[in-house]
Amino acid sequence: MNIIQLDVRQTCVIAILVLYLGKYLTKKFQFLQNFNIPDAVSGGVLASFVFGIFYIVFQYQIEFALNIRDNLLIVFFTTIGLSANLKTLIKGGKPLLILLAIAVTYLIIQNTTGVAIAALTGLDLPVGLLAGSVALSGGHGTVIAWSPIFQNTYDIANASEIGIASATFGLIFGGIIGGPIAKFLIKKHRLQADNQAQDLLISIRQNQQHVTIDYNTMLQSVLVIGITIGLGLNIDAIASLTSLKLPLFVSCLLAGIILTNTVPFLFKRFDWPTDTPSLALISDISLGLFLAMSLMSLQLWTLKDLAGPIALLLLGQLLLITLYCLFVVFPIMGKNYNAAVISAGYAGMALGATPTAIANMTAVTENFGASPQAFIIVSLVGAFFIDIANALVIQKFLNLLS
Repeated sequence: MNIIQLDVRQTCVIAILVLYLGKYLTKKFQFLQNFNIPDAVSGGVLASFVFGIFYIVFQYQIEFALNIRDNLLIVFFTTIGLSANLKTLIKGGKPLLILLAIAVTYLIIQNTTGVAIAALTGLDLPVGLLAGSVALSGGHGTVIAWSPIFQNTYDIANASEIGIASATFGLIFGGIIGGPIAKFLIKKHRLQADNQAQDLLISIRQNQQHVTIDYNTMLQSVLVIGITIGLGLNIDAIASLTSLKLPLFVSCLLAGIILTNTVPFLFKRFDWPTDTPSLALISDISLGLFLAMSLMSLQLWTLKDLAGPIALLLLGQLLLITLYCLFVVFPIMGKNYNAAVISAGYAGMALGATPTAIANMTAVTENFGASPQAFIIVSLVGAFFIDIANALVIQKFLNLLS
């Protein structure tokens, strides 16, 4: 086998081309729009197939310089933390705390199910975690952050490929199942939206057009991100002195939350970049390139011997989240219209990612009416709290499996 080693510049160029490929595919094929598949995912998966065929036919393996990808992940989660305004978090109120408790409980159930199926299919037990909350509730970012630990500590040689493949299919399943769950609940219980409600959406900005990016806010955003990452590195160093092992992106997420809720009040003359198009642009570009690099470098041929067991794991998780939304999330959240919309969003979040949850809820509310509360609490749980809780749950399970 021959290896073609690409440098950072070449890797970045290909990643950008992959994003353009994804945008073209989304415009060309309606089902990608209907299932709300991100451009980076459609383009990245197709690119990985092309590189896989190139490997099989010509026996050439392309290796990318992925250190820049890991830095993009840190930048993205730093921007998430910098967007976490406590005033916004408090708006969720009691339902936010209830959904957070439901979500944390499901992390445990999700991992227990994954480990059980892994044991039944003869896989290494840590693989059940990879196809559990690491890939599904955590998404691609969490997979990339944790896969080196699974590879180096637990000898899962293709941990990254297993995790990314699970996260990718979870994203698709999450976008498919959420709408039908809500429609079933709304029709069965004859639920109606509050006519007084108006749409309210809290999410990471995506595909914005006609926005003003000025020099000062962009420079301030870069400065604040750099300072926040520095604080995150110190938090990570402190955490490493204890038994708590957190991925660096979680430490930077925490640093962002701390700074964005203290500095603007202490230094009121400083224009903090939260809610600015500049910060949103940096966030979107970082996430898009990160996903493109992660997926285009996926070595699919390493999964041929695990295709059956991994498919069984994902189907089991799909059935589990469907039952959980119908018989746990919906009843506990109030058995009303808001609860039905929350169920659709939670299915997308637990299998895919927060953007999938937003897409699910948007589709439901466009057909049946607005649900401001659903958008608030699902977005906040998915964007801020679940990553921290997931890191703690993953570490606990790894300790139990050691």
